[in-house]
Formats: sequence, C-alpha cells, structure tokens
Amino acid sequence: MRAHGTKEFWLDSLRTDAAAFRTVAAEADLTATVPTCPDWTVLDLVQHLGGVYRWIRGFAGRGVTTAPDPASRRHDYPGADATLAWFDDEFKALLELLEAVDPQMPAYNWAPQPKVAGFWHRRMAHETAVHRWDIQMAQGLAEPIEDRLAADGVTEVLDSLLPAGRRTGPTDRYGVVQLVAADEHHHEEWFIRLRGEGIALLDTDTLLDADGPDTRVRAVGPASDLQLALWGRIGFDSLDVSGDESLLSALRVG
Repeated sequence: MRAHGTKEFWLDSLRTDAAAFRTVAAEADLTATVPTCPDWTVLDLVQHLGGVYRWIRGFAGRGVTTAPDPASRRHDYPGADATLAWFDDEFKALLELLEAVDPQMPAYNWAPQPKVAGFWHRRMAHETAVHRWDIQMAQGLAEPIEDRLAADGVTEVLDSLLPAGRRTGPTDRYGVVQLVAADEHHHEEWFIRLRGEGIALLDTDTLLDADGPDTRVRAVGPASDLQLALWGRIGFDSLDVSGDESLLSALRVG
C-alpha cells in the first residue's frame, strides 16, 4: 500500500473530520439538500455515514479476511429526531474498534491491497473527510481537505478504488495521465496509464527521465482539489490542465 499515513495519522484525521461533520449536522436543516450528493438531504448524508460506520465495525475487527455477507448490511435508520445521537453512538463504537485493532491484523477488504485492518483506518479517514466537505458545502462553504491527507486520498483512489472496479468514468480512454499536487508544504506527483478498462499506477521511484511516460494530460492543483475532482465533487476545470482533459474523466470514482 503506497500510503502516506500511519494508524495514528488516519485516526487523528478521522477524529477531526468527524467532529467537523457533527458540528455542521447539529446546526443544519436536516431537510436541506446536499449539492454534491445528488438527491440527498443532510439527513440522508448523516444516515449514510453513520451506516457506513455501523457496517465496517461489524467485520473490521473479526481477525479474518472472509468477506461479510452483503445481505447482513442494515439499511434501517432512526427517525430524524434521534439521528444525531445515533450517529454519535456509531462513530464512538467505530473509533473504539479502530483504536483497539492492530493495523496488521487480518481483515477483509474489497481492494487489491493487503487484507489487514490498516486498510480501514485509511478508508474511514477518507470517507469521513470527503463527506465532511459535502456537509459543509450544503451550508455554502467547505474547508479544503488537509493536504497530506488529501494526497493520500489521491493515492487511495489510484491504488485501491480504481483497481477494484469502482470507476464511474469512461472506460475507453488510452494514454498516460500526470497528476501533480502543489501545496505550500507538500508536493507530489502520480503517473497513471489508461488502457481502456485497464489502469495502472506507475512507480515514479523507478521512472527515469530518459524513459519516462509520454504524458497526454497533466493536471496540477492543491491535493484537496485533486482528491475532490477524482470523487466527482468538483470539476477538473478547477485544476491547471494541459493536454487531453477527457482522459481525466476516466479516473473518477464518484
């Protein structure tokens, strides 16, 4: 896993973004629409995130890599008046589980990654960060995702979600895409080769200037904007793009 984080890094991020999410949820009109999640209200978003927490804690600490039965995933939620208290309980239970488990403990995941609990430390940090941004946008203004977390979120899309078949963009694009995170205190780049339905994250540590990939499109911006664009929250036109922008759409997972 080409990740930037550790258990504590991801859990610190999870705590911070969950607290910010909860603050907005407590102040928001639960019937208000969430513009970045079509057809969802704030209530739907709170129930979704709490439901994800409930689902993950049902298997992430079992110490086995067997996939859980999808039919066991619950879709029942409390009424609006009880939703925030329920969310608090679900978050507390998830956090206690993730704090307790060793990141190397065997655990199921759906990605081409090691089947260990650390996958869920990382995944829950990013799930919460993106939805924190969503709920803040429902109030009209969202804070960027922290740059190191966002850079790891870009990597997660490229090394986990896309290889796992979570792509929502077109599957008929060919060529190399270069993404560049250019933040004040963090700079990173990724090269991705698209071959129709195939996709490969190239190892920049082994690329030489003489044999580097022939990039067809390059997109530069803050890591937060890169991650949010990959998740379909903002357009790629928010970035500094040169080349064939249509290739970028093939990297979307949301």
